[in-house]
Amino acid sequence: MNNAFITSVPYLRTERLVLREYRREDFDAFAAHVADPVSAAHLVPVDRQAAWRIFCSQAGLWLIHGAGWWAVEDKETGQLVGNVGAFFREDSTVMELGWNTYRAFWGRGYANEAAAAVVNHALEIRREPKVRALIAAANESSLRVAKRLGFTYEADTEIYGKAVGIYTRERGSPVVSVPGESCTS
Repeated sequence: MNNAFITSVPYLRTERLVLREYRREDFDAFAAHVADPVSAAHLVPVDRQAAWRIFCSQAGLWLIHGAGWWAVEDKETGQLVGNVGAFFREDSTVMELGWNTYRAFWGRGYANEAAAAVVNHALEIRREPKVRALIAAANESSLRVAKRLGFTYEADTEIYGKAVGIYTRERGSPVVSVPGESCTS
């Protein structure tokens, strides 16, 4: 296959992780994650066909907004451990962040580390004035990540028929430090 049109996804590096573009070979792990009712409890679990559409849509956000989702890879092993995004919804001018760690890698701090790199990228590199995360009240692990990253509750809203809280952080609030973080295009 010839990919004549290519866009650049910035690589973000932390002490343990590389945040990079989605690749075709990442799809099986992604599809398994979004189909797993435990992993996707705070998302909307989907079948493989819908997973492919979501995967491609997330990758394609880079073309539309110059922002999107990264695959999160363990530097040492090269294993895909999750994904993290900084993107815009159709009706929003505020950049939204999202993070997912694949179940086999829960409890290792990967979501916190990857999300911290993306918060820094959004606020300090892209100079977004504000970022937000939509988090269900029952999603205790994501609420802990958001709190560690300095997000504060703003309001309630609904997405895909589910109630979620809007958590925000503004540029100028305390900077998240990610040991060994660097950014390259």
